[in-house]
Amino acid sequence: MHKHLGSELANNPAPLSPLLPANQSKANLSNSPAIENQLRSLLKQRILILDGATGTMIQQHKLTEAQYRSARFADFAHDVKGNNELLVLTQPHIIADIHEQYLAAGADILETNTFGATTVAQADYGMEHLVDEMNREAARLCKQACLKYSTPDKPRFAAGALGPTPKTASISPDVNDPGARNITFDQLVTSYYQQTQGLVEGGVDLLLVETIFDTLNAKAPCSPLTNTLETQATACPS
Repeated sequence: MHKHLGSELANNPAPLSPLLPANQSKANLSNSPAIENQLRSLLKQRILILDGATGTMIQQHKLTEAQYRSARFADFAHDVKGNNELLVLTQPHIIADIHEQYLAAGADILETNTFGATTVAQADYGMEHLVDEMNREAARLCKQACLKYSTPDKPRFAAGALGPTPKTASISPDVNDPGARNITFDQLVTSYYQQTQGLVEGGVDLLLVETIFDTLNAKAPCSPLTNTLETQATACPS
C-alpha cells in the first residue's frame, strides 16, 4: 500500500526539510526555498504519494550472502546478508530499479535506501565506517531516479530517510532492569548528524524522519537536521 502525505500539510507553517548538495554554490542556494514552495503548492492541489516499502522489494530478489558482499566485500570478516543499506554500494542497480518501479507506479516522493544507514545500526555488521558513503550514494541513486522521471507537470522529489536505529534511548532492553539503557541521547544525535550530512551531500530534496516508536529517539534527529542546514547554509524542508 502506498503512503500518502495529507493535504493538510500544505497549511502547516513549520518549515519542511528541501535540501541542496553540500557542494552547491551559494549563488544557487535559492533553489532550496523554491523546492519547498513547489512542495507546498502541490500539497494544496492534491495528495502527494510516497513510495512503498524498500525492504520487501529487496526480499523479492532473494539475494545470497555473496550477492550482498559483491567483489568489494568478498573477504569482509562479518556476515552482511540482510544489510539492505549496503546494497547501494554492492548492488546499486537493484536499488535504482526499485526506485524506478515506484516512480513508474506514480510516486511523487522517493525515500532513500538509508533506513539503517547510521553508525548505530551499521555497528551490527561492523560497517560503521561506510555510513558516509552509504548515505551519499543512496541519495545520489534516489535523486538520479527522480530526475529521470520528473516532468514539468509531475516533478519527483528525493527524501532522505532517517530510520529508528535498533536501540532505544527511553526504553530498557532488560525487563528486569527498567532503568537500563543501551544508548545515550547524545550518541543518537551524533549518529543522526553524520547521516544527515551524507544525505545532504548526496543531493536529497527533503529529509524524512520515519518509523520511530521511541519518542526520545524521534527527538534525536531534530538537532542534527537544524545544525546540518545551518552548516550547509541551506533552508531545507524536513
